[in-house]
Amino acid sequence: MNLNTIVEVKRPRSVDEIGWRDGHAYLAGGTWLFSEPQVTTDTLVDLREFGWPPLTVTPEGLEIAATCRIVELHDFAGPPDWKAVPLFDRCIDAFLMSFKIWNAATVGGNLCMSLPAGAMVSLTAGLEGVCTLWPRDGKPRQVPVVDFVTGMHTNVLQKGELLRSILLPAFALRKRAAMRQVSLTHLGRSAALILATVNDDGSDFLLTVSAATPRPVHLRFARTPATAELREAIDHRLPPDAWFHDVHGSAPYKRHVTFYLAEQIRAELS
Repeated sequence: MNLNTIVEVKRPRSVDEIGWRDGHAYLAGGTWLFSEPQVTTDTLVDLREFGWPPLTVTPEGLEIAATCRIVELHDFAGPPDWKAVPLFDRCIDAFLMSFKIWNAATVGGNLCMSLPAGAMVSLTAGLEGVCTLWPRDGKPRQVPVVDFVTGMHTNVLQKGELLRSILLPAFALRKRAAMRQVSLTHLGRSAALILATVNDDGSDFLLTVSAATPRPVHLRFARTPATAELREAIDHRLPPDAWFHDVHGSAPYKRHVTFYLAEQIRAELS
């Protein structure tokens, strides 16, 4: 779509060159930005000139630049002991998008959209990702992905604040992992996307519920729980009014399939 309100495209090479004001919008992949009119936006701030490496392996884990394209994450292999890396492809496959979008959409853009069915939100929250945010004035701050998204299309970003990167810690990537996803229609938007990670000895079992809820939810257990323990924990953490209702699934349906899929994952990882 042509954005006929845009009068300038800025391509800063440093944060100091941004000069943020009302009417600005950050541009990374642009797959949502160019999908509908942006009547309050007159200037695009193109982040690609920053030249951030899309993926960086460090002793701490995997740093994913906000401008990393989905296709780059899809093609990532990772060290042999990072057993959770296959979740990357599985979450990307849950996207409601064409291959053309894969080659333009970014991981950071999906997080900043903060939709319940955002597959990169599900992935990075489930792998205990931590966002690095650059405020307009002040030092960088770190916020866990599970706390970054606050609800349907809402997050903790302040005006003009920039999502720089997401760090997936090595300890989470080394865990065994399982995932389940369900949609009302073939290749449709996720009604529930549930994933879990656990250490090889059965300790530190972390279940992440997403798409079925307005924001991702963590349920952590010292060891892999029994069926009844897991069900009781979900019921306690997510009462009937905590589920997300939309055209892609009613709240009771999403609650039901979450219990069903969570038990499948628990059995797989036991």
